[in-house]
Formats: sequence, C-alpha cells, structure tokens
Amino acid sequence: MRIAMVSAHTSPLAPLGGRETGGMNVYVLELSRELAALGCNVDIFTRLDGDLPRVEPVAPGLRLVRIDAGPAAPIEKEAIVAHLPEFVRNLYTFACAAPPYDLIHSHYWQSGWAGTILARRLALPHVVMFHTLGEVKNRARFGEAEPTLRIRHERTIARRADAIVTASNHERQLLERYYGADPAKMHTVPCGIDLERFRPLPRSEARARLGLPADIPILLWVGRVERLKGLEILLDAVAGLERADARLLIVGGDDRAAPLRAELEAQARALGIADRITFTGAVEHASLPWYYSAADICVVPSFYESFGLVAVEAMACGTPVVASRVGGLTSTVIDGVTGYLIPWRCPEPFSEKLDVLLANPELRANFGRAARASVERFRWSTVARRIAEVYETACERRGRRPALPPAAIADR
Repeated sequence: MRIAMVSAHTSPLAPLGGRETGGMNVYVLELSRELAALGCNVDIFTRLDGDLPRVEPVAPGLRLVRIDAGPAAPIEKEAIVAHLPEFVRNLYTFACAAPPYDLIHSHYWQSGWAGTILARRLALPHVVMFHTLGEVKNRARFGEAEPTLRIRHERTIARRADAIVTASNHERQLLERYYGADPAKMHTVPCGIDLERFRPLPRSEARARLGLPADIPILLWVGRVERLKGLEILLDAVAGLERADARLLIVGGDDRAAPLRAELEAQARALGIADRITFTGAVEHASLPWYYSAADICVVPSFYESFGLVAVEAMACGTPVVASRVGGLTSTVIDGVTGYLIPWRCPEPFSEKLDVLLANPELRANFGRAARASVERFRWSTVARRIAEVYETACERRGRRPALPPAAIADR
C-alpha cells in the first residue's frame, strides 16, 4: 500500500518546541515510521522551507518530500494559506510522475484543504486528522481568534473526507456537534507513543544529567509557548504553593515565542518566583525522557488539548500528571489514579493538588507506577495497525481494495 501523508505547514523533521512544532510532528513521523515497518510505502509531503533535500529518505519505505510553495524559508503558519494552490499543483505533478498512491492522509486543516483537492484530482480516498479544531479553540479561551476561513474549510473537509481520525471520543463528539461530521466516517484511534524511548529513568541520574538539584521538588511543563497552554495559570499556581522551594522547568518555545516569554518572566518577577522558574527553550525529542524522569510532577494546565501527548509521555516515564479536565486529557489521565484532573481554569486548585502530591512521596510513587501501566494502550504498533484498518475502510468506501501488507492485518 502506498500512502501520501500530507503535512503542509510543518515538517515532521523540524525541531520540537517551536511555535508550529509539537505533538502533531511527532504523530506524523512516528505513525509513518510504523506504517513503513508494517510494509507500507509512505511519502510525507511538506512545504520546502530551507536549503534542504527535495526528497529525503527517513527509513526503509519512508521518505520526506519537500514541495515548492511560496518562499523556500520559514513563514508564519497563517501565511501558508496563500501558497496552498501552488503546493497542490506541485504535489499533484510529483504524484503523477510517481508510482500510484492508494490513499491520501492529511493532517491539520491546511493539509486537509490540499488533500481534499488532490483526492478528487487523483481519484483517491482521503483520510483526515484535524489535530486541533478552530471552533473549539475559539470556545476554549477568551481571546482566541481562529479565522472564519479555517472553520469554514474544516466543515468542508469533514463533509468530503472518506474517513476522519479522531484522537479521543471527546474530539469525535465535538466534530459531530460543531461541524456536523458524519459519525459513520469517524474512527477514534488514540495517538501513539514510543514506549521504549519514553520509560522511567533513574531520577538521580536524570537530575545529574540535566544539572538539577537532587533534593528539591521539580515541576515540569513541556510544549509550545502559547496562551492556550495556560502558563499564566501555572505561574500563579507555583506562587501559591506551600513548598516555597519548588522549582518549575518550562521546556519549549522558539524565537517567535519571545514576546509571551517576556510577559511570563515579568509575571514571575511580580510574583516573587523568578528565581524558581527556568525557561530551557526547545530541546531534542530524544532528551525529553530525562526531563520527565527528573520531575516530580508534570503539569498540563491547557485550555484545550485534542489528545495531550505531553501527559502521555510523562506518564510513560512514571511521572504523575496534574492537568486540566479538557479535551483528550480526560481520556488519558485517570483522575486519582495516574494524576489529577482540574475542572477549573484558575490557579488555586492546581496549587492544592500539587501540594498534595509534593507532600506525599508514596502517593507520587503509586501514581507513577499506575501511570506507566496505563499507557500500554498507546503503543505505536497497536496504533498503526488500527490506522491501517481505517485506510482499508476508506478504500472500501470508494470501491477500492488496497493491498495491505500482511503485518498490518496479522492481529485482526
């Protein structure tokens, strides 16, 4: 089976932690790797944004293909919309010259826009995964302003797709409620995680490796530095802790996050906790297990998460999570078992639960053990097989019969 994986606005090989790089990049790359390992041939298509190879082998059966669309340089995600017609034309030209693809799998609304047109031109089934939804983001936090254009296109993409992958039942419900998506087209398959990479590591070794003190509480936040992630709430929560020596690591953010980072630093100074907050910037994905293992607790105070990959990575490393009760986090964090879910977007309940865990090492250890056991269901091999089944269903809707590799259907 030959799959055209479309990730127009961000390359899965880009460094994580930037404004446009996060869980979706990990998802696209790791899913593609696993599908290739099952015997599929996968080409990931993204926009050319630098002096980089046009076609780059990533693994056996997996290539990254960079397509001309606008300037060959990084540009704002919002500006990419103007270059999508060029992206579609050049991707279509590439596809016509390549061995035929069996299916298109698009990620995020801009890729979904491109994938919808390409699927029609190439007469192929189209599978889409939105990852985030504009209508939901606007409802999640006052001040969010996702454009009407995005929401209108998301409705069209959902209506025309042969199949829609949702990361959680909550996302499925939102697509049905706000976008009128057909429940028969939707398939809920959780995001995956590399459980060999993300595993508990010795805390003392992790802290020594990262140059962290061995004897004080460490809280961890990981992700893109943007307002929807609730960092203002987290700083207020840290200021309200009983443990005045607790230290917070903020991992993520690039140059474009500098204005918000400056605001957060000013907030920390005003709260009197600036000496307890460390901004590390973006780090290599392979380094994250050391951060998760070094931390006592991982905090995810987001206003909206379609899945909550950071929470799952932390739990895989045996670190309990205190997170907002929103979106996919409600299906990944088990309240009172692997961490705590906070139903209010204010700092006091976060402070309360963080204090409970910091004061109870045995409770943290119990949560950590349960957390690791709970993530087995997110193993990439399981996720990829389920996605392969979605592909088969989408092809059958179009009257096509894909040649799925035996490995993809062996456990069915």
